[in-house]
Order: sequence, then C-alpha cells, then structure tokens
Amino acid sequence: MALLPSGSGSTPVIAEVEMNGGADQSATTVRATVVQASTVFYDTPATLDKAERLIAEAAGYGSQLINISMTNPKDKGKGEFQKYHAAAIDVPGPEVTCLAAMAGKYKVFLVMGVIEREGHTLYCSVLFFDPLGRYLGKHRKLMPTALERIIWGFGDGSTIPVYDTPLGKIGALICWENKMPLLRTALYGKGIEIYCAPTADSRPVWQASMTHIALEGGCFVLSANQFCRRKDYPPPSEYAFAGLREEPSPDTVVCPGGSVIISPSGEVLAGPNYDGEALITADLDMGEIVRAKFAFDVVGHYARPEVLSLVVDDQPHRPVSFTCAAEKTPAAKSDGTAKP
Repeated sequence: MALLPSGSGSTPVIAEVEMNGGADQSATTVRATVVQASTVFYDTPATLDKAERLIAEAAGYGSQLINISMTNPKDKGKGEFQKYHAAAIDVPGPEVTCLAAMAGKYKVFLVMGVIEREGHTLYCSVLFFDPLGRYLGKHRKLMPTALERIIWGFGDGSTIPVYDTPLGKIGALICWENKMPLLRTALYGKGIEIYCAPTADSRPVWQASMTHIALEGGCFVLSANQFCRRKDYPPPSEYAFAGLREEPSPDTVVCPGGSVIISPSGEVLAGPNYDGEALITADLDMGEIVRAKFAFDVVGHYARPEVLSLVVDDQPHRPVSFTCAAEKTPAAKSDGTAKP
C-alpha cells in the first residue's frame, strides 16, 4: 500500500508492515492518551484549534501517542449534507498539513479521526502522523453502519494500514467495523500492537467488545469517543435530534463518552470515562504483548491455516481509471494491419 508523506525529501516515512509480519519483541513502556472531547460543530478551524490545545496538554503529560476523535455529526437531507460537506477536509489538504505540524511541534504520534472529502463523497477516516511532522496515511471506514451508508462512502482494502513505529505497530478501525471478525484478523495478521478504536458507541456493551479485542488480538486497545452536551451542537433551528419527543435542555448529555484503554490481558488501564471531556492516559508495558501471546496468538500458534484462512484484497478499487496515450506500447503490425 502506498504511503503519502508530506514533503518531497528522500527521508523514508515509517513503513507499513507486511502481511504476517512478526511483532516487535522489545519490552518498552509507551505513554498513550485517548482524548475525549466534543468537536466545534461545522467549524473546522475552531476544531483544529481545540485539538491543538488538547494535544499540547497531553504532550505536557509526557504522552508519546495521542488518539483523538473529533468529527462532526452525521446529517440527513440535502441542505444539511451541503454544510457537512463544507466542514469536511481534503486529504491531503491544508488541514492535514496543520495536523502534521501539530504532531511535529509536540513530538507525538497522532491518530486523528476526521471526515474526509473526496470530490462530492465523504468518508469517515482516521489519519496517522509521526513526531517528525509527517503524514503517514489513512484508514477509511470499510463498512459504514446503518444510515451512515447514505452519508459516507465505503473504504476498500487499500486503506487498512498498520504502521511499524518505534512505539509499536499502530493501526485503527472505526466504530462498528470493529465488530467485523475478518477485518480485525487482517490487522492481527499485520502484527498490530496498539489498536485504536475511535467510536460513537457509548453503551456499556462497547466496553465488552473492546476487552474482547484486546484479549483476541493480544494488543493494547485505545478507544476514543466524544463527550457532548446539547449546547455543543448548533441551536434547534439549525440542528434537531431525531427520535426524541422533546428538545433536550442545553446541559443534557447526548454523548457520554466512555473512552478507555485496555491491556492485552483484558485489564482496564484507564477509563471508561463518562464524566466529561477528559484526557485518558496510561503507560503501556509493551512486554505484556509477548506474555499474552504465550497463551493465545490468534494468527500464530493458535491458528489453523489448513482449516481456516483469510485472503485480503489490499488493492484500491476506482470507478474510473485512465491510461495515458504516451505510455501505451506501440501497436504491433502484421500484414499491414495494426493489432492492439
């Protein structure tokens, strides 16, 4: 899969691991922070400013990896979609350059949830940045959930990366696609060690899913969700909450968070937090990954490839492709007739 580094220098970006790559055996400690906060709805510059304040605060605590999800709500209707589209970002684009600069300024690995715009289609995406201020690449949500399919496009196998970094192998899946066993297995096959799971699911049952994934994958799971009150959204004339009998009061909590960090043994290291906007931080003992996989390695000694196996198509699928005429091989001639 191709990476899209910022800048044009020859310095290599952090590589994506090959399928079935082995885990890093070194035992280190990584300080990681999950950011639980509300976006500034329909105001992308203000959201970036808020994100920087939170990144700076987390970096001040010594965090090396920051997982943050600050995306606008999903709207229905053509007029609302137009506003939603306007608030989304192009990848690459000026907002990506800004986020890369933040990662470089505060010397952190940054995993950032965004709404990506490509032409007139939107994608729910996660962007990855390194401490040198480089954009590494993205993951697009492979399978939007329920009515999300009306709003967002579908990702493909070309954007399910796992990056081999000095902290460990980092990747992400978004919200309910974490429930897709084969998609998780693709990440396990790439040796994921720090598994980021930004979500909009604040139900207690989500915690059970996160614990299961940590145990199943023998990895650390960092799940970020927003904490939002009604007053964080546009006013009722501009934004209405569907399915509610009456308009919530300004201080009504409409998304209670639940951000959490879980170890490969299933231990909750930090969170879940349902109290408000917060930075949820934990020190990750990377040696615990090896200890957990001594008993269960889902794509290693506990696999049965002669019975069960997975094939992943990691090529991009485009609806339209063009072949430059100058790159075509000259037609061969026989009997005076050109053949393709």
